[in-house]
Amino acid sequence: MHTIRPTRLEIDLDAICSNYRALRAAAGGSPALAVVKADAYGHGAVPVARALRAAGADMFAVALIEEGIELREAGIEAPILMLGATDGPGALAAAEYGITEVVFTRDALLALEGAAKSLGVHAKAHLKIDTGMNRIGVRTEEELRDLLEAARLCPHVEITGAMTHCAAADDPESDFTLEQLERFDRMLAVAAEYGLRPERHAAASAAAVRYPQARYDRIRAGIALYGFDPMHTLPLRPAMRLVTRVSHVKRIAPGETVSYGRRFCAQRETDIATLPIGYADGYRRAFSCRAQALVHGVRVPVVGSVCMDQIMLDVTGLSVRPGDEAVLLGRQGGEEITSEELAGLAETIPYEIMTGISARVPRVYPGQEGGEADG
Repeated sequence: MHTIRPTRLEIDLDAICSNYRALRAAAGGSPALAVVKADAYGHGAVPVARALRAAGADMFAVALIEEGIELREAGIEAPILMLGATDGPGALAAAEYGITEVVFTRDALLALEGAAKSLGVHAKAHLKIDTGMNRIGVRTEEELRDLLEAARLCPHVEITGAMTHCAAADDPESDFTLEQLERFDRMLAVAAEYGLRPERHAAASAAAVRYPQARYDRIRAGIALYGFDPMHTLPLRPAMRLVTRVSHVKRIAPGETVSYGRRFCAQRETDIATLPIGYADGYRRAFSCRAQALVHGVRVPVVGSVCMDQIMLDVTGLSVRPGDEAVLLGRQGGEEITSEELAGLAETIPYEIMTGISARVPRVYPGQEGGEADG
């Protein structure tokens, strides 16, 4: 995408690599699978994967087969694990592109076997064990034994890993993670009965820090890569900066209102700056009359309802002109607006703020050759 409009998402790849190293250090140097699903949490999967590969990441995770194919077609040759469920066509694509599939049903395993056999290749799979998340995965020892019996009939599929996911690792008041790890260990013992010694992984960012026993053979570096620490203990750097430029400035009189629904009424002469960004870009309508932006290094309020393509700021007293930079997420001068701050206003989590910035906002990579996302 050509960057013509001034609204853009600046991504600091050096920060992501620094965060990768910080998480690994906090996890005792454990090998780390880098999670780049959902377009690397909105940061751009291909540029992020390339940067992390150069920083030493030797394995990646995606949620969808299409995400794995995107990495393969971009030249990423490292192992790729697809975390989500798939169907027959997905199994065929996984075998074709050498993407490791998670399996937890006999049907899925047999579909992968059939796909690999038809292509004349050997596919890889990780067992997905459900220890309490109750999304996908094998729930009981009986189910696991049934799956492993089926695996004996699948010479074209190699089970190379086993995984589970913790539901409450970031909750300091909960011991549920310990219960989950006990269940996972019992299921691993069943796998051992069948001669399997797969690579084991259970810990995403929070569990990797809080529970050393959850690190097993590898941790999964997800949200921490992008600068958010669920435990607030790591020296992480946010990697995302949402910026635009003022498109218009006007002065309104006391009693005049701004935007749909007339939710803001000026109590004095007020300078209003308009920015070319709105909820179609992922800047949520929930931020109306609540969020702040940075202009000239100063926090200023968002006034009136957020529109589909534009928002307005009260910049009274700042001598703002069209073309001046405005920051909606990230740092300007000594001030910073964080994803956690915006998540609080929208009553959600930082993950949703990061992944919610729409594809029509160009991702740019300052300091990188070309400066823009591929494609």
